[in-house]
Amino acid sequence: MFEKLTYINRRRKLSDTLNSGILLFIGNEESPMNYAANTYPFRQDSTFLYYFGYHQAPGLAAVIDVDENREIIFGDEATIDYIVWTGPQPTLKEQANAVGVNEVLPSAKVGEYLAEAAAKGRMIRFLPAYRDEHKLKLSEWLGIAPASVKEKESVEFIRAVVNQRNYKTGEEIAEIERAVNISYEMHVAGMKAAKEGMREYEIMSIVHKTALANGCTLSFPVICTTHGETLHNHNYSFMLRKEDMLLIDAGAELPSGYCGDLTSTMPVSGKFTDRQRTVYDIVIAAHNAAVQALKPGVAFRDIYYLASKIIVEGMKSIGLMNGDATEAVMAGAHAMFFQCGLGHMMGLDVHDMENLGEIWVGYDGVPKSTQFGIKSLRLARPLEPGFVLTVEPGIYFIPTLMDLWAAEKRFENFINYDELMKWKDFGGIRNEEDFLITNDGYKLLGDPKEKTKLVESF
Repeated sequence: MFEKLTYINRRRKLSDTLNSGILLFIGNEESPMNYAANTYPFRQDSTFLYYFGYHQAPGLAAVIDVDENREIIFGDEATIDYIVWTGPQPTLKEQANAVGVNEVLPSAKVGEYLAEAAAKGRMIRFLPAYRDEHKLKLSEWLGIAPASVKEKESVEFIRAVVNQRNYKTGEEIAEIERAVNISYEMHVAGMKAAKEGMREYEIMSIVHKTALANGCTLSFPVICTTHGETLHNHNYSFMLRKEDMLLIDAGAELPSGYCGDLTSTMPVSGKFTDRQRTVYDIVIAAHNAAVQALKPGVAFRDIYYLASKIIVEGMKSIGLMNGDATEAVMAGAHAMFFQCGLGHMMGLDVHDMENLGEIWVGYDGVPKSTQFGIKSLRLARPLEPGFVLTVEPGIYFIPTLMDLWAAEKRFENFINYDELMKWKDFGGIRNEEDFLITNDGYKLLGDPKEKTKLVESF
């Protein structure tokens, strides 16, 4: 947790921005795996964490009553029946005091408080409900059918939260950089261990162990695969072969909740083949060009187009594409090889605030494209100082996509299908790093020195 004043100032700024109404925050509950007492590791809602700092207390709610200048945390103190399983816990009042909240009420009082406010015609604002438990609570407290919750969420509240959390402070950046450095350790450990004959799950376990050994959890399930063409591959069963490339996409999450997110691609043999090196170098060229373009005022959508054009030019150089690169990208032909976005915001969530809606976080309300490829771009808005984001171009040879587009003769003026079909067994390559936008450019977060030395040996 940060100092008390950090949380006080965050809540004060939010109140000043919205100026009226009751702001409702719903903390997360425990989530059972297969029966009530066997739960997944608890993870607090990130916005609740941001404003109230409660990391390990499930079942909470809170309000900022802007009109009456009240801040209340609703929850129940741990009973002896709970404490015998968990050990002594800080009381809710102690935790509330640590973040500058003076009023704590039992959880049963939430509904009463909100019903009384609703009866007076007062505005009650809430954020998108990304868990079913949130929808059920809102339904109970506010008399809204669960299916109607989404249409009642407060856009003003969403945008106010986004416009705070998007701009990272110095203390947040220090936490993110710690997470990124541990993420580098995770990647180096996995890459050093990878050998022909090992299983993907053996490497994944080393990556995960490194996070745990640093007092961290994972910011998302590890991707550790010789089938990098599957963008979010969580099948760890394949054996590493000498001719394979291994793609690792993994990040650490600190106890504070702040995240890192990196991707590495390496040859299992220790040396890229000529074909692998050629495609890897195209990915790195796209990555480096995107990084050099990072600065305030530049739309990340334009940086995506820049990286995409470099990928098209690279594909042309090896006979897989034809024609004008700009025309190919505008038409969407590049998405044969680059199906995902270039990056995303990062902070307390590895895809920061994705539960609040990409349209607000990454697009500032501007409609998203529906075109295959760019529709997966999570960040498009002009960059500003304080933004923390990833840059992660990739090239992926997906056999199912290749067969589908070839059968449809889609973009055959840009894609050389006869040559492309010779690459069905290639796989995929991605490279990802994390950056802070500064007043005059960017800063690479973390120290990649050890990983860089390892990569240079390939």
